[in-house]
Amino acid sequence: MAEAATGAVRVEKVRGRSALTRCFARYPLKLIAPSKVGPASCDAVWLYALTYGGGIVSGDTISCTASVGDGCTAAITTQASTKVYKAVGSKCSEQLLEVLLEQGSNWSLAEQMQEYNVIAMVVLLGPKLKSMQELMQAEVRKLMSGQLRPPTSGGSLYTMRSQPPPRPQRPPLIASCSPFGRTGTGMVARVAAVSTELVYSFLRHHLAALEPFLGASPYAAS
Repeated sequence: MAEAATGAVRVEKVRGRSALTRCFARYPLKLIAPSKVGPASCDAVWLYALTYGGGIVSGDTISCTASVGDGCTAAITTQASTKVYKAVGSKCSEQLLEVLLEQGSNWSLAEQMQEYNVIAMVVLLGPKLKSMQELMQAEVRKLMSGQLRPPTSGGSLYTMRSQPPPRPQRPPLIASCSPFGRTGTGMVARVAAVSTELVYSFLRHHLAALEPFLGASPYAAS
């Protein structure tokens, strides 16, 4: 395995504004900090992470740390969806996500995912985003309560009792929101969908409220 490519980012207040005070990366990782993304009045730092190979190639292991100071705003993203290329020989090309969700499961990943092909996770942290968190939680709760409710069946009471209750159909997109942190200033949203387009539509809608903070809306239609 090739030597790990490490990046380090720090955003701090400089003269009352969010500023990039450290931006370090080594091959194959590259970090780009554009000088202007939104209007000058917007106090936000944008940073794009990319690789020289156009994606994660054989032997690449990429790690990056980020530190955002109090009262600062930062958006760290990529220019496009990250590509993972096939391994060459004994070299591996992979991204790993390790979590302790369930012990001793005999189901394969494909069986657990079923028809859901895309997953996404959004972390919103900070007091400035409290109202946005509450709105997203309310909308997701309303969306899922409607999609996961079993369909009602007509007919007499005798007919309903003689037949098994209808099973709810799986919706094309499912989502959940969970607060975290001692002070409750954080929230993580998890999304699973049958297609990339549905996830992008969800993100465009629910993250549009970030535009006043970032100067541009993430996942906005080009």
